[in-house]
Amino acid sequence: MRQVVPALAAVALVLAIWEIGHRTLGLAGLPSPITAIGALPEILSEPSSLNDIFQSLRRMAIAYVLAGIFGISVGLVMGRSQLFARLLNPLFMIIYPVPKGALMPILMIWLGVGDASKILVIFLGISLPVIMHTWQGSASVNKTVLWSASAMGMSRHQQLFRIVLPSALPEIFIGLRTGLILALITMVVSEIVARSDGIGNLLFNAMDMALYDRMYATIILIAAMGYLLDVGFERVRTHFLKWSDTASPMGVTAA
Repeated sequence: MRQVVPALAAVALVLAIWEIGHRTLGLAGLPSPITAIGALPEILSEPSSLNDIFQSLRRMAIAYVLAGIFGISVGLVMGRSQLFARLLNPLFMIIYPVPKGALMPILMIWLGVGDASKILVIFLGISLPVIMHTWQGSASVNKTVLWSASAMGMSRHQQLFRIVLPSALPEIFIGLRTGLILALITMVVSEIVARSDGIGNLLFNAMDMALYDRMYATIILIAAMGYLLDVGFERVRTHFLKWSDTASPMGVTAA
């Protein structure tokens, strides 16, 4: 209840502000929240809309798994090799601030408007925070513990998986959570730019046809997806970090 009540209060506040804005401004492009919420059942009952949602989640899932494997692997190596870190860090510092959606025109030229370009831009959005947090976590492992492990005959490979990786897990999960939110953002942006299917396409089709209730309903749907994904992720994180002081629920992670 301590988690549910604040969440419901926040939703109620947003809906109240929205209703006030609707009544005060009187804009055709700002329907009441009740009207927008009322359009949700219609969207969720349409096979084409359900297919758009499925395609979005499918792309996001593929990119998330690939980026998680890649990001954790690279971050662990950077954390244990100063040479590797010095080589890659400048490259990542150049790429990190670039909005990944800005890469979509280039990727569309190279890969077309299909899945490949969208999955790749989502992958890029997820990978960098995972790499950075994994690097930070693996580099901060207590060196005394590693020296003791070496003295006991543990190989570097064994140290990596039995000491470094578990010690870095709290930071890795922070990177994965940030990556999850960025995955949702870049997924929608990629589908807006390369409009073939997906929830971003569903959103802009509603805007093009001036179906503003459906447009806002789609935005609510995206927000609900983000919330449910984050709640599910937190359950997984707390399960794997029961031993850690960081296992308590986290607030919003800055992207």
